[in-house]
Formats: sequence, C-alpha cells, structure tokens
Amino acid sequence: MPRLLSALVLSLASLPLPAQEIVEPAPVSLVAHPLALACLAVFVLAYVLVMLEDVIELRKSKPILLASAFIWILISLLDQQLGILPERAKHVLRADLVEYAELFLFLLVATAYVNLLDERGFFRMLCCRISARRIDYRSLFWMMGWLSFLLSTVVNNLTTALIVATVTLMIGRDNPRFISITCLAAVIASNAGGAFSPFGDITTLMVWQHEKLSFTRFFPLFLPALVNFLVPALCLHWAVPKGIPPYPEVCLIGTKRGTKIILFLFFATILIAVAFEQVFDLPPYLGMMAGLALLMFYAYQMERRHPEDSFDIFHQLRAVEWDTLLFFFGVVFAVGGLRYLGYLALASEKIYAGLGPDYANVLVGFLSAVVDNVPVMLAVLQMNPDMDDFQWQLVTLTAGVGGSMLAVGSAAGVAMLGQAREHYTSMVHLRWSPVIFLGYAASIAVHYWLNAP
Repeated sequence: MPRLLSALVLSLASLPLPAQEIVEPAPVSLVAHPLALACLAVFVLAYVLVMLEDVIELRKSKPILLASAFIWILISLLDQQLGILPERAKHVLRADLVEYAELFLFLLVATAYVNLLDERGFFRMLCCRISARRIDYRSLFWMMGWLSFLLSTVVNNLTTALIVATVTLMIGRDNPRFISITCLAAVIASNAGGAFSPFGDITTLMVWQHEKLSFTRFFPLFLPALVNFLVPALCLHWAVPKGIPPYPEVCLIGTKRGTKIILFLFFATILIAVAFEQVFDLPPYLGMMAGLALLMFYAYQMERRHPEDSFDIFHQLRAVEWDTLLFFFGVVFAVGGLRYLGYLALASEKIYAGLGPDYANVLVGFLSAVVDNVPVMLAVLQMNPDMDDFQWQLVTLTAGVGGSMLAVGSAAGVAMLGQAREHYTSMVHLRWSPVIFLGYAASIAVHYWLNAP
C-alpha cells in the first residue's frame, strides 16, 4: 500500500512543474571523446540492468545511482583534460538538483496524502464497494483503464498510475496475472490521457510554456491518444483472466473520521499547485507545500477535538518508496551528464536535419522510451526546429505516448515499477512492447488522418 501511495506522488510530478533551467551543453565535439563514449556506455549498461531488475533481483535504483556518479566523475576528468572550467559542470549539477528537489517535494506531499487516505481506510472501502458489485476481472480491467485515461488529463499521469495501482493491488490480491496486465494498461492509459492535456504530463506543459502550442491546440490530440490506449488495451483484454475476484474477508463499510475532508484537501492541493503556476506564475511545488500546511493544520484540529481519531503526518511520510525516489535521482543526473556532453543536442540535430520533421518527430517517441521523455522534449525545445502546429502536436503526442513502449520510459511506468514491484516488472512490460508499438503507430496514423494540413 505504501508503494501505491508513492505512485500517486509520482503522478503529481506530472503537474505543472517550473520550466527546467536551460543550460548550454558542452561543445558537441565532446561526444567523440573516449571519456564521453565511456559515459554513454555506462548509461546503457545501467539501463540494461534496470530492465533486468526482476531477473537479477537487483533494485533499479542501485545501477542508475552508481552510473550517475561514474558519469560525472568521467566528465570531471574530461573537463580537466580539455581545460574546461569546473564552474560549467557545477552549474549543470545545480540545475539538475533543482529539478530533482522539485520532484522530491511533490512526492513528499503526495505520499503524505495517499498514505493518510490509506490509513483512514479509503482505498479499502473503495475496493470493498467494487467487490460487492461482483464485477469480473475483465470488466475491472476496463474500469481501471478508463479511470487512468480520464483521470490523467487533470491529475497527471504519475499520480493517476499510483492511485490505480493501489486499487488494483487490493482488488486483485489473489490474482497476480490480473495485477500485472491491469498495471500495464494503466501505464499506457495514463500516458495517453496526459498527451492531449497541457496539465497531463511534464512534456505537454513544457510545450505550452514555450508557446509552441496554444491551450486549445492540444485538444485535437484526443482521438490519437484514445487510439493509443484502445489498441493495446483490446489486445491485453484477452490476456486478463476470467472470473470474479473474491470478496474481501474483512470489508469496511465506512472510513475513519475526517476522510472526506482529507480527500477534499488533497484535490484542493492539486488545484492550488496548478493555480500557483498558471495564475501567480510561481513554482507549483510551493502550492503543494501550501497544501501540506493545510493538512497539518487539519491534523492539529483533529488532535484537539478528536484525539482518538487523530493522525501523525510525519509517520505517513516514512512510507515513501525510496527505491523509486533514488531511481529518479539517478536518471536526472545521468541524463543531465549526457546532455552536458552534447549527446541529446547532437541526436536532435542529426535527426531533424537529416530526416525532416515527420520522421524525426516519430523517432522522438522511441528516444523517449529509452531516455525518458522530459530530457528528450527539452532537447527538442532547445533545438527549436522550424515546425508548424501540426508537427508540434505530433512531437507532443510521440514524446508523451512513446514512453509507454518501455517500463522505464515514463514517470508513470517508473512509479508503477515501485508500487507493484512483485507483479509489474520491466520484463513483463517488454513482452507486450510489440502490442504497445502497434498502438503507437496507430495513434500517429490517426493524427495524420485527422489533423494534417
């Protein structure tokens, strides 16, 4: 349950985050240096180990953390050889630290709310009510899929994946296959739902903030995103086991005192975070911390008026999924190192100059599956290719849904790996990658059919 709570926190990371400080990378010529190539090899090796997590039983945070440290050691040696001032690397590291700190604060607040809702019995009550309807596994699969798709447009894909994972783990506790397939579908649906909303994913927010697309120009991506979810979901449907989940041995008909107010405060916190970004032009994490303060004041009021039903927020924060948090730390700094060396900028230049925007924007989706869509989209925005609205919509779509092709390609997938570790793994996801690719290709075809000038 604590892991699912972490997933919710991770979805919040898709809420409007402040635009990452754009740092000029080192000269592109560095990419051919032996030490730079060694950095690239270390990164690839670490990602291979991450994908083999369930096979070698090695937590995903360990290889990527070590890789990030080695990459920056090699960068330091490279800078010393070439006489590059250390301030350049320190500047990039500080920018990466800010990016990670903002994510970390989101996780803290989201985890506090999710863990507290779990402690109040909200998720168990929800699962009991669903079980009481005697819904079969395949209907539940579609229920969780549609919930993920629709919720991610407002709450963001990371938080959505965590919420859906928590409910799925409770309902399908006696059927591991149902859990793994449903969690996979939730990742796909969360990424697809976030692709046509300016608030649904960090990449869509970045495109909007850089004024590449106006607010309403994201909405033509609705049908392509829907197809991206439906095509693999229809294939996954037949892999979902038949039958009806057993009724819980202990079922709650209600929740502890204050659950409704805590739920209200949770959604209010999300709205506050959005308002901080859109209305006050302030970093959203300040809004999240303001929401945490409201929760603390409510806990104070509960302690004074109803001590028997009070709760300790700091106790809930102890349940953070540290493996997922540390994995994100490693990814941010490892990818930051590759960006510093010029690999991302080089890839973007070669792709757009050599292939043109159509093929280049399609390839962005594949890069997003491996590297993560945020740094890839950042590199595209830094390149600033001359494209019309149709092409910016295309790259927004591919960067958003392309991450679904691998478990580590999106924040939702990484969050799900931590939340449902025993059932949803990188190898389980990889086995269904051909089906996910089919949805990826179909969504691009629908976008060309509906939106091409």
